[in-house]
Amino acid sequence: MLTVFQAFSQFERDLIVERTREGLKSARARGRKGGRPKVSEKDIQKALNLYHSEEYSVADITKMTGISRATIYRYLESRKEK
Repeated sequence: MLTVFQAFSQFERDLIVERTREGLKSARARGRKGGRPKVSEKDIQKALNLYHSEEYSVADITKMTGISRATIYRYLESRKEK
């Protein structure tokens, strides 16, 4: 009996996955993109320049630019490696 329930639940899961993929495909056909919007390079550069000026705290920079603290640190780390 447990095997029958497992088969039904797997079938239902497969249906959900198929419908989700069809919905994403339909959205792409209408010109929609998924995910978070990217931060513009201009805004990133502004935030990094403010950070390197050492006049503002990271909290001030996040308020001025609207870029999150984590994003600022992520770009600082990636630019440091180069």
